[in-house]
Amino acid sequence: MAFKTDIEIAREAKKQPIMEIGAKLGIPSEHLLPYGHDKAKVSQEFIRSLAGRPDGKLILVTAINPTPAGEGKTTTTVGLGDGLNRIGKRAVVCIREASLGPNFGMKGGAAGGGMAQVVPMEEMNLHFTGDFHAITSAHNLLSAMIDNHIYWGNELAIDERRIVWRRVMDMNDRDRALRDIVVNLGGVANGFPRQTGFDITVASEVMAILCLSNDLDDLQKRLGDIVVAYTREKKPIYARDIKADGAMTVLLKDAMQPNIVQTLENNPAFVHGGPFANIAHGCNSVIATKTALKLGDYVVTEAGFGADLGAEKFFDIKCRKAGLKPSAAVIVATVRAMKMNGGVAKADLGAENVEAVKKGCPNLGRHIGNVKGFGVPVVVAINHFYSDTDAEIAAVKAYVAEQGAEAILCKHWANGSAGIEELAHKVVQMAESGASNFAP
Repeated sequence: MAFKTDIEIAREAKKQPIMEIGAKLGIPSEHLLPYGHDKAKVSQEFIRSLAGRPDGKLILVTAINPTPAGEGKTTTTVGLGDGLNRIGKRAVVCIREASLGPNFGMKGGAAGGGMAQVVPMEEMNLHFTGDFHAITSAHNLLSAMIDNHIYWGNELAIDERRIVWRRVMDMNDRDRALRDIVVNLGGVANGFPRQTGFDITVASEVMAILCLSNDLDDLQKRLGDIVVAYTREKKPIYARDIKADGAMTVLLKDAMQPNIVQTLENNPAFVHGGPFANIAHGCNSVIATKTALKLGDYVVTEAGFGADLGAEKFFDIKCRKAGLKPSAAVIVATVRAMKMNGGVAKADLGAENVEAVKKGCPNLGRHIGNVKGFGVPVVVAINHFYSDTDAEIAAVKAYVAEQGAEAILCKHWANGSAGIEELAHKVVQMAESGASNFAP
């Protein structure tokens, strides 16, 4: 069976001008700051004007423990957004921006896949609108100011052994060659040698801060709160102590404005921010989610990793800090992941093995229980692979039913919104029932 690649599908997409996508949400053209014809930023002025509008319903997409290739969480997020629009709801997708590091690794980009993608896929997975470059610059400005402060006399009495602020770059070179390094070599002109290192940009505290900030004033306050070092008496030194917070905010001025693009079916999508879930809260920006909730009936967003990490951080950090109340949650699962959790080797995931599926299902059950524990109604989306058999799918559905939930087979990767209509109707039913009793 021959399939087109994601890039081939994206290049054949019939994109609409970004001004038309914005108009679908009632965003005037003067408040869209275009980056070419197919992507734009939404102005802070317009976002402020939305205060007082009622919010739409927030839907979280999370997943089980994934196989190395992932289970299609972003693909399902995009597909569900298209599916909700297909059944007559005004739905907006909210996802994270892609990091260059994983993009050139095994996992690839972060724009969905198949017929459930966000476009322009290639640009979104590369430099996009420059947000990650701005975050890298703001982070490294602070690093430079710390060394500069020490060089010119160290008025704050920073203990060079207790500097906790490193440098960042958005590439996996920092995983090995640059993870731990010595800087300021070369004599008196270059300062005082010390140990430091590089992290990846998406692991920067600046990334997490930008994604939790409500506006520029909030951003500057949070940046100023960053602990960069300690004195010999172990007193914390903050970014504002070396007067870095204002300059960092200026560098992030445009990055704070959410990016709007479109799905393959020309539905609006906000793609903004991208902290990793293992080091931060792993969600798109608060400002993008809040803006989307003012503009759409439904907002479909995702949280990184499985429900035991990403969903819990979404509930306990993002929702708590931003005052969000999700109406329903979708747990993405695959037959392949059930088999892997059931002990099947990677090479054998494509062969039928109903017993391994059954053996791996308790992993899914734990995730269902995790989400239910927050008072949020849950449905399981079985992201379909062509190698899945009817017997394997039936085994997953039967197990989920025993857990008091429903599992729905979704074929959005192959068929777009037409392949996920059943899940869209189920999500609407759960969200409009008022059954969510969310509590972090």
